[in-house]
Amino acid sequence: MVRDILQRSLLAALNDVGVHPPADPIQVTPADRRDHGDWASNVALTMAKAAGRPPRQLAEGLRDRLAANLPTYVTKVDVAGPGFLNFWLDDAWLHDVLRLVVLDGVQGYAAPDVGHGRQVNVEFVSANPTGPLHVGAGRWAAYGDAVCRILDRCGHRVHREYYLNDRGNQVDLFGQSIEARRVGGEPPDGGYQGEYVNDWASEMPEDVDPKEWGYQRAVRDARDTLEAIGVRFDTWFSERSMVASGAIDAALDDLRARGYVYEADGAIWLRTTDLGLEKDEVLLKTGGEPTYLLSDLAYHRDKFERGSEHLIDIWGADHHGHIARLKAGMQALGHAPDDLEILLGQLVAVQRGGEIVRMGRRRGNFVELAEIVDEVGPDVARLTFLLQSIDTRQVFDLDTVVRQSMDNPVYYVQYAHARIASIGRMAAERGVERRPLSDVDLSLLAHDRELDLLRSLAELPDVVAEACRTRAPHKVTTWVRELAGRFHGFYHDCRVLGVEVEPEVAQARLWLVEATRIGLAIGLDLLGVSAPDSM
Repeated sequence: MVRDILQRSLLAALNDVGVHPPADPIQVTPADRRDHGDWASNVALTMAKAAGRPPRQLAEGLRDRLAANLPTYVTKVDVAGPGFLNFWLDDAWLHDVLRLVVLDGVQGYAAPDVGHGRQVNVEFVSANPTGPLHVGAGRWAAYGDAVCRILDRCGHRVHREYYLNDRGNQVDLFGQSIEARRVGGEPPDGGYQGEYVNDWASEMPEDVDPKEWGYQRAVRDARDTLEAIGVRFDTWFSERSMVASGAIDAALDDLRARGYVYEADGAIWLRTTDLGLEKDEVLLKTGGEPTYLLSDLAYHRDKFERGSEHLIDIWGADHHGHIARLKAGMQALGHAPDDLEILLGQLVAVQRGGEIVRMGRRRGNFVELAEIVDEVGPDVARLTFLLQSIDTRQVFDLDTVVRQSMDNPVYYVQYAHARIASIGRMAAERGVERRPLSDVDLSLLAHDRELDLLRSLAELPDVVAEACRTRAPHKVTTWVRELAGRFHGFYHDCRVLGVEVEPEVAQARLWLVEATRIGLAIGLDLLGVSAPDSM
């Protein structure tokens, strides 16, 4: 709202000083420091060359034009440094933010339509079906689901997908491992160890195919574990289904028809050197077995065939080497490189008692995601996974996240919502009802704690849009933590109800509390975390 006003005013001022307006929107952002005002713009620096004037001189000319007829809310315009324009605003702009939050509500506020209905397929987790999900998969699950929630809020049509690599050697080894344990033997070389293999082997009937039974048992366990933290997929896609449907052959035929396939040394190759890579890649081995690359190309081709307009894959950093050849292959199939977006993330380590718990599924000494969820709960698990950017290595400190104190970031955020609910209960007990917002004097909200809350709420639409653009749910987590902190400060310094609080002030603060509730509910929902009414 304020950005639109300032952008229009700056466009008019540029016109007044004889500068042709820029093709891109003028950058107007909240000021980094309060002593620099409320909002700022670098338009004079970006337009100085086109204007043929030094940046500061252009900024001073724009300032004079704006000062002659101050835009709505603006009380002062100043020039800083080499030519930044700083704007000081009347508190009324924040009071109008409150009105907008309440008017739009949880469904409408901070829901920028940047996707315009574009169909996006997001594939994440996709762990091999050879055992329970480890804690690292929990980070992918929380991150992937939060990305989907943010995309959905920003106007995309989102399809969540889990890819089941059920055709490879690892599935065979896993079936052999549980069959060996069932009859009291040892798993084969390279097979799977661990207590879970023994446990599942004891469940397996005698008259079943161990490979198929083990595969289905692993898929069921993954589905149950993910649903326990609120993650559900629209499609569980089987690699084997592509063999049955002919999708792999169809992808190979498509590549051949486009001139990117040739035969050499008994194998079938993809001309990836024609697409900028250093070497060509094998599609069919000498024995006719499809490579991982061909299966992956067929799978991603199938996603587009099913109607997706943009694909997002979330992988571990150890898959970095596969990105270039997959993108090249998709380009050979006729898709723009940017239609496939691959996000890489670092793994997570679990710490207990100051010690890192070592993990490795084959050895059986890994931390199961289900154990973490059972111990700390789905909300704590999800929010903890989303505290940091996905491209940083994370240490999940169990001792911290199980502690119910303000040092625990999860408790800190949820306790803010619980405090909001407690104010509502107290108001009901005292017979205090919120009057219609139009009858309340919001100008009474002038305390720094109150205005800081409103500033946070004003930032939420930008935070959501930026989190969508950069695929960064942790930006929402950071915002939620800041809002919670500001609310705790408000709760401590600004009583909402009581004999010492003027009724008109109480009404304004009740509406501020409601707006904060809406903001917290939006942020927590984007992270897939509940907003409890009591703790």
